[in-house]
Amino acid sequence: MARILIIDDDAALRDAIAEAITDLGHIPVQAATGQAGLTALETGIDAVLLDLRMPGLDGMEVLRRIRAAKNPPQVAILTAVPTAANTIEAMRLGALDHLAKPIGRDALAALLARLLPRAASPAPTATASEPEDLVGSSPAMREVQKAIGMLADSTATVLITGETGTGKEIVARAIHRHGARARAPFIAVNCAAIPTELLESQLFGHARGAFTGAVADRRGAFQDADHGTLFLDEIGDMDLAMQAKLLRVLQDRLVHPVGGKPVAVDVRIVAATHRDLPRAVAEGKFREDLYYRLGVVPIALPALRDRPADIVPLAEHFLALAGGAKRLSPDAAAALLAHPWPGNVRELRNAMERAAALVRQDLVTSADLAFLRPAATPAGQQEGTLPAAIAQLEAEMIRRALDAAAGNRAEAARKLGITRQLLYDKMKRLGLE
Repeated sequence: MARILIIDDDAALRDAIAEAITDLGHIPVQAATGQAGLTALETGIDAVLLDLRMPGLDGMEVLRRIRAAKNPPQVAILTAVPTAANTIEAMRLGALDHLAKPIGRDALAALLARLLPRAASPAPTATASEPEDLVGSSPAMREVQKAIGMLADSTATVLITGETGTGKEIVARAIHRHGARARAPFIAVNCAAIPTELLESQLFGHARGAFTGAVADRRGAFQDADHGTLFLDEIGDMDLAMQAKLLRVLQDRLVHPVGGKPVAVDVRIVAATHRDLPRAVAEGKFREDLYYRLGVVPIALPALRDRPADIVPLAEHFLALAGGAKRLSPDAAAALLAHPWPGNVRELRNAMERAAALVRQDLVTSADLAFLRPAATPAGQQEGTLPAAIAQLEAEMIRRALDAAAGNRAEAARKLGITRQLLYDKMKRLGLE
């Protein structure tokens, strides 16, 4: 039997969680403010469920203070407004998990099972939160955000995989910006865009006179990124000879400028590719030892079509970035949901920039997005209001999840990233029982 502290200014939610905790055989302790929660910790607490938005001390500051204490209990964040920024920062500060309210009884039981047996770890040093850039609250993207928060302060090499246009460089920049190297340089090199004969000099630099045209010493990307992060994009396109040279640098932390003397560097490597590296290794096109050296921490980015819940928020975000006050009509949102987005987030951003530039009125309609129709579901299948379009999309996703789970509703709910009770409610509302 464990003592679980609930810190939340919503009394009704506290009571509901406390009742569920009692049913699960534990003792709930309630606190309506951050300060009251810190005081309650002195009574002996085994785990903490913490809200973020509260009067007085906010949840992030409470988390910092809890994790700074000696032998702190594990903390899980429960928030009604999950964002990329607060997810990353909370995980970075040592939260065990970051979940969206409301949380069902089964999900709470699973969370407590993870909170209670784990040993506490020292709190990392906090930095100020940064601007939002990883837009998306789908389960897949929230896992990516959590991963960024947990590894931001480490020096582990990261390999980001995903289709072209999924936002691999955005993730790499987030890892750098939220980590201990944030004030040092972030240098990005596209390995596919630089001819092989020039890539060595671009990465490692060269000495004066090393080859025809080398009229002066030149620092390479590794030296430019010293104490910071070097992002090697499209690493899967690097030829085998350069792979061997890169592997040597990763092992020795010494760069060898062309025609020059070795130079020690302190660089964190984040690599990315849209290629299937295990397949390339099997085909002899990519070194197996380099693959394992790069993939210490893998992050797989989902395609946009696999996270439809993020499509409309992303579109609105890109419209806002383009300036003005344009917004989407319900039929425009439905058209966006119907499109398969083969170009992923990059294609969506380009579409919204086009709409922002060419649409004169404040409301973007489906007619303004006619250029998407050749690849989209026929417009007649998505007519009507936005709620109707979303309901159609939900119904289709639930059917697919149930088919994939052979009718097992608990497994289907897990695949959809929702509670079993919420799945039951949606099936009843959508007439899928």
